[in-house]
Amino acid sequence: MKKLIDLAFFYAAVGLGCGVFYREFTKYHDFSGHTVLAAAHVHLLALGTLLFLILALFALHTDLLEQALFRRFLILYQIALPATVVLLMVRGVFEVLGTELTRALDASISGLSGIAHILMTMAFVLLFLSMRRLKKQ
Repeated sequence: MKKLIDLAFFYAAVGLGCGVFYREFTKYHDFSGHTVLAAAHVHLLALGTLLFLILALFALHTDLLEQALFRRFLILYQIALPATVVLLMVRGVFEVLGTELTRALDASISGLSGIAHILMTMAFVLLFLSMRRLKKQ
């Protein structure tokens, strides 16, 4: 359970840091439009902090941490969520800077983001399968 609390704390710190970066970066560049940069900290706080706090509550009363599928979920999720957020940040920085992306670079960012979202979906499937097998302690 301590590992899940530590992950929640980590994602809270990084999420808040991303929020500060978004605010200060857009202010510094005098940007007032819409950018996906704003979504990065929300993703970290909701999909990182809140999810792991909820999972810690499940771990208190079940055998969640002993589930092999749950361990696979943790590994895959620790790849998918940071990748998703990094790609949001990359796209958002380009938007704020007004950088004209080549079609290849735009497609690459979109493609990698799609892969990260597919990995996230696979991780959630593993999570739900592991939760279906939970036993009370």
